[in-house]
Amino acid sequence: MTSAPPDSLSWRALETRVGLDQLPTFHRAFLTWRGVEGAADLPLRRVQQRVEAELNRLVQAGQATRSEEDWQLSPGTLDTFPAYAALP
Repeated sequence: MTSAPPDSLSWRALETRVGLDQLPTFHRAFLTWRGVEGAADLPLRRVQQRVEAELNRLVQAGQATRSEEDWQLSPGTLDTFPAYAALP
């Protein structure tokens, strides 16, 4: 287990903030933002798999760390993600 960097953003906390009703839309927007083609048409189970794959790519790129069942995103990682910017 890797300790979370200071000021990191927990992906699981972010999902909680989004809310269950809006989570599939948020996940699809995340995939589209990450360049995954056809994200709007993926079955829900596949969406979750792809989200985790993209989060793992952020880890490989040094923009996040994995902490058990969560990802800690480095500050600024989601700054250009419109759905994140639109959250209250």
